[in-house]
Parts: sequence; C-alpha cells; structure tokens
Amino acid sequence: MAINRADIAKQLLPGLNAIFGLEYAAVDEEHTSLFDVENSDRAFEEEVLMTGFGAAPTKAEGSAVVYDTAQESWASRYTHETVALAFAVTEEAMEDNLYDTFAKIRARALARAMAQTKQVKAANTFNNGFDAAYTGGDSVAFFSAAHPTVGDGNQSNLETAADLAEGTLETAIINTHKMKDDRGIFIGASPTSLHIAPDGQFDADRILSSPGRSASPNNDINAVRNLGIVPQGYTVNRRFTDADAWFLRNDTPNGTKLFIRAPLATKMEPDFDTGNLRFKARERYSFGWSDWRQYRGNKGV
Repeated sequence: MAINRADIAKQLLPGLNAIFGLEYAAVDEEHTSLFDVENSDRAFEEEVLMTGFGAAPTKAEGSAVVYDTAQESWASRYTHETVALAFAVTEEAMEDNLYDTFAKIRARALARAMAQTKQVKAANTFNNGFDAAYTGGDSVAFFSAAHPTVGDGNQSNLETAADLAEGTLETAIINTHKMKDDRGIFIGASPTSLHIAPDGQFDADRILSSPGRSASPNNDINAVRNLGIVPQGYTVNRRFTDADAWFLRNDTPNGTKLFIRAPLATKMEPDFDTGNLRFKARERYSFGWSDWRQYRGNKGV
C-alpha cells in the first residue's frame, strides 16, 4: 500500500516546526568487531577444515619411518540470503508534501531498517551460539564442549557458565592459550578482544582498565591489564539478547565471517498506471563461522 496524503496530513500545511523520528543516531556497524568481511561471487561459499599431522614420533635406529595422513574434515557452508524492503508514495503525496519527508525516509529510515536486520542476524550468531538447534559445519553449536576432531577427541570452546569477573576472564584466557588443533597440537592462540551486552560494560571496564585488581582490598596489580593480554579491550553489542553472556575473541584465522554477495543498493522507479513512486533497498549476504576456535563463549548465570 502506498503512502498517501492522509498518512502525512500535517505535512501538507505550513507551520510545522519539526518532524522527528528520522534523526536518531545509527547503530549499524556492530558486526565489524565480531566478523571478518569477505566478498563472494557465488550463490554460497564453502570452507573446509584441512587437518595437519600429529606430533612426530621418535624413530629408532634402523627402523622404518612412520607415515601420517593429512585429510579434509568437515566443511562450513555460507548460503547467502536476500534482504529487501520497499515503500511506495502516491504522486499526489509527493507533489503536496512541503517538507521533503520522502527524501529523508529513503535516505535514513530505509537504511536504518536494512541495517537493523543485518545487525540482528550478526548478533544471532552469538545469541544462538549455545543452542544445539543452531549448528555449524561440525554439527554442534558454535560454543560447545563436544566439537569433534580427527585425532584429539572432543574439544571445547565453551566456558563453565559464570558471569564476567576477573577470575572467570582469566580462566577463559588460560583456556585460549591451551587450545589445540584437530591433531592435538597447540595453535598458539592469543586473546584479542572481549564482547559483551550493554549490561556488562561497567564490569568489563573495571576488569580491563583498573590498574589494581577489581574489588580487591589488596594492592595487587591487575594482571590482565598489566600484561596487555586483551589488547583491543571490549566492545558492546546492543543486539546481544543475554545480559550475562560474554565472548572472548582470539587471533585464530578463518573464524566468524560475513560474506557479501551483493552490497546494499537502492532503486527508485515510477509506476506508469498509478503514478506512484516506488523505492527499494536490497542486499545479499551471509553470516557464519568456520573455525570455532576463534572464540570462547560463556553464557553466564
């Protein structure tokens, strides 16, 4: 249904001091700290895990060397979704509007709506990260204690449920340093950033920024800050739905990704029969993860 003059009755007459509701600040780039961005030119993208070798055994004098095998394991598939939104305006409403409202709707409201969907989809990778109904290429949840491997049993990137605190963060950092590949060899991962809902920002700032230990009567130093172990600090994501959940990212490559198949584009065209002007925004992309080792997750309590 097209926006008509009855929908904008106040804007057909002079005397309005302001039209509000379209000037809010945008919060549409929260995904950039969570995902690496790549372009795509196909209907979907796949990334496959290639396992290396296990630790080399000691060879006895005169004995045969042991052969090992590298192989492909599971694959992650990113299937692009199309997101689009449109609106129409009658010819008469365009002619009689005195405040250039529709240019603002097209430039701001349409962009905000598209950005909101994108940011929610990005955050849902983490909001659903503990749910076994939302699985990755290895058929388990993003954050799980049962990620299968080729030669090292089940591995985990799931922290014991606990709210963000100095001790629980230190445990996640230690567990990051102990992460291994599919053959049980340490991967050398180092934490880079902490990601939280707005509810956790004050605790995060005290934990990462205080020179001394948070909530401690002693004069002990804040070891996390002193060692610079989380160099990029913390970021707040307003679309995280669990106030207690928190996520520690590290420098493992090929983790969470956003593939852009078609960037955001807008179009405008008139309808010959009605004279209505139609506006549309459209983009194609996909969010997901390949190597779950890039994050450790804690759903809090």
